Amino acid sequence: MTLSKNNPSTDHVIDTDAPLSNFSHCHVGILNHLDRLSELPALLGPAALARKIAQQSVAFFHHGMLAHHQEEEKELFPAVHASAQKGQELAHVDHLIARLVEDHRALELLWSELEPALKKVAHGQDDQLDPFTLQVLVSRYTAHAQLEEQEFLPLAEIILGRNSNHMAALGLSLHMRHAPAIVGHL
Repeated sequence: MTLSKNNPSTDHVIDTDAPLSNFSHCHVGILNHLDRLSELPALLGPAALARKIAQQSVAFFHHGMLAHHQEEEKELFPAVHASAQKGQELAHVDHLIARLVEDHRALELLWSELEPALKKVAHGQDDQLDPFTLQVLVSRYTAHAQLEEQEFLPLAEIILGRNSNHMAALGLSLHMRHAPAIVGHL
């Protein structure tokens, strides 16, 4: 038996007493690699889907979540605060708004921790995405949305609904935020 000098990166033994077995051993290695290679098409679909989800998430959270938080903090929360009745109702509104704004900052911080890895995944770069931080973001945002949907928004509907002008003002303010800018003539 001798070591192969033909390929120094694969130190394997050549059986000089049974040279045909060398070819057989080579076939085993080639077939093993081909078996692994045949798995590649099935893996490309999930990899492409991972890139797509990461790309969509990065775009959405900048134009969706962050913009949504800004709208709530600049339009909705001030409108509800201004229209709430002084006393217990206003104190409750202020408590809810403080909690929701605190949630916004915490969620944005979690997002900022995940975003760099998501950008790498979106570009097809192999990166480790922290599953714990991702799960915390998902569960925390779910709880945040439930608080808004079940408590704050129904309360806002009652408060702003007392005066149709207040609801209309909020609607107009939101419309103006989303209306395209019109360039005037000079």
